[in-house]
Amino acid sequence: MFQKLRFSEQKNRQMNENIKTHYNYPEIINKLEAKGIELYGNHFKIQEADYQIVYKLIAYFLKDEPTCFQYNINLNKGILLSGPIGCGKTSLMNLMKYLAQTENKFSVKPCRDISFEFIQDGYEIIHRYSKGKLYQAEPRTYCFDDLGTENNLKYYGNECNVMAEIILSRYDLFIAKKLQTHITTNLSASEIEKNYGNRVRSRLRELCNLIAFDNVAKDKRK
Repeated sequence: MFQKLRFSEQKNRQMNENIKTHYNYPEIINKLEAKGIELYGNHFKIQEADYQIVYKLIAYFLKDEPTCFQYNINLNKGILLSGPIGCGKTSLMNLMKYLAQTENKFSVKPCRDISFEFIQDGYEIIHRYSKGKLYQAEPRTYCFDDLGTENNLKYYGNECNVMAEIILSRYDLFIAKKLQTHITTNLSASEIEKNYGNRVRSRLRELCNLIAFDNVAKDKRK
């Protein structure tokens, strides 16, 4: 599931030429990079080695059906963006918020924050991030950031794997109402199974399109 592909710069250029679409992907990358500089500072840059990843994300969030078909991306599913620590997953998903069409807007929510909210508010948190609040004005679509950084927590002595429960609840809503879920993680498929169980791993496969950085992608924070 989590097989990763490496693309040389030459293949990236060939990829640019082979995309059959009316969108100008290099121009969109330039605009995203400008937004990234605005958000993160002058050091921000979208590396050419990452274009394969970024093109897939652009195609998905612009709902560019021909390009998504080329990349075998299912527009009904969400995105599971995986890769090593510091490769740029969170910043890319934050940038994609500016491409997403109104009906596909989403909020980025760190999984660690959800675990801290669980300590305070208990099981209501699972409901909040699956079914949502009544008359909720915020987007119901979430990107759960850094899956695996949260801990199993206890609420009044009862231990709960909060994110596992949220994912399973959102899977039910995906089946019933096509509610999408996006996730970033540095966990491998086997690590996801170890942390959350085989059922969650299986549901994620049905819930999300996997887009994966190479496992040796460099840490851009350095």
